Amino acid sequence: MSTSHARIWVGIDAGKGHHWAVAVDTGGETLFSTKVINDEAQILALIDTAREKAGEVRWAVDISGRASALLLALLIAHGQQVVYVPGRTVNRMTGAYRGEGKTDAKDALVIADQARMRRDFTPIQTPPELVSTLQLLTAYRRDLIADRVRLINRMRDLLVGICPALERAFDYSAAKGPVIMLTEYQTPAALRRIGVKRLTTWLERRKVRSAGTVAAKAVEAAQSQMAALPGEGRAAKLVRDLAHQLLALDERIKDNDREIRETFRTDDRAGIIESLPGMGPILGAEFVAITGDLSGYRDAGRLASHAGLAPVPRDSGRRTGNYHRPQRYNRRLRWLFYMSAQTAMMRPGPPRDYYLKKRGEGLVHAQALLSLARRRVDVLWAMLRDKRLFTSAPPATQTA
Repeated sequence: MSTSHARIWVGIDAGKGHHWAVAVDTGGETLFSTKVINDEAQILALIDTAREKAGEVRWAVDISGRASALLLALLIAHGQQVVYVPGRTVNRMTGAYRGEGKTDAKDALVIADQARMRRDFTPIQTPPELVSTLQLLTAYRRDLIADRVRLINRMRDLLVGICPALERAFDYSAAKGPVIMLTEYQTPAALRRIGVKRLTTWLERRKVRSAGTVAAKAVEAAQSQMAALPGEGRAAKLVRDLAHQLLALDERIKDNDREIRETFRTDDRAGIIESLPGMGPILGAEFVAITGDLSGYRDAGRLASHAGLAPVPRDSGRRTGNYHRPQRYNRRLRWLFYMSAQTAMMRPGPPRDYYLKKRGEGLVHAQALLSLARRRVDVLWAMLRDKRLFTSAPPATQTA
């Protein structure tokens, strides 16, 4: 079939309900601009329309998340080349085009034109089932942890209005026993009535660790306040409900962690990643969910750059060697390397020795941790490349 163009670029401003697609030719002229409902039939019709316009179609999108999942799946299934144009790029380049208005059509045009002029955008590929599953599970875990923090903050705020001493007595985010106690006893008067001995027995029946210590601290806090504060009864009921919700949420987090751990350990690289000190199954699953099979990284330096652990130069004229923290990087990838470094340096071994070396060079705690995190990127990269488990002693250098 004869075509009027050899190659065209289609930029798509993706959204939840609908997308906007704009096609441009090699000269940057607009061939069509249309709204596409986020529906399989309409997306397939868009693919057919673009194919009729040219022999080769290249696609570009500004969102590679759940909103564009159906779009990307259909494009890749039909053998189409798709690249990701960051939203920051679209936002900054919009000012270089005519007109001050912002519309979906203009954004789609900018996406298509940038894909036409640049060749350094990251291609999008369908992630393996394991990576997709870990992405969902780890994202769900982050939501559950955020919900847990909110529940604890609400419960502590209500406890201050009942008994400030009781709110100060426990770390409700780390200890389960005090939360179990709050499902039944929330006010100073109730705690004084039951007493230490009976409260200890009540907690032991519910398998609370150190039940005697929890009961003693709670009753001691209750005895320091004899006054009943306004709204105490209603606040106590709310605290009870929040305590039940928190216990149920902890069970959901535990189940989610178990599923993450089991899914992650089906990966062939799980043993290698977990052998690195400080890198457990949760952080390992986060790493696999973000980086996939590492095919998108040329070397360890590129991975460090994606994690924001490689400084960026800011030189001008005679000012050289001026480095600063990058602004565009994956916050979650940086977080997991930072957390793994912090965990590893707390135990004797090479990571702690390196951390103490950097502290001896005059770096503060955060700088030394970031330096250790950067080093761990190189170590993990080499382990995965050589399919080698971590050892305290460096591997013997092979004779040339």
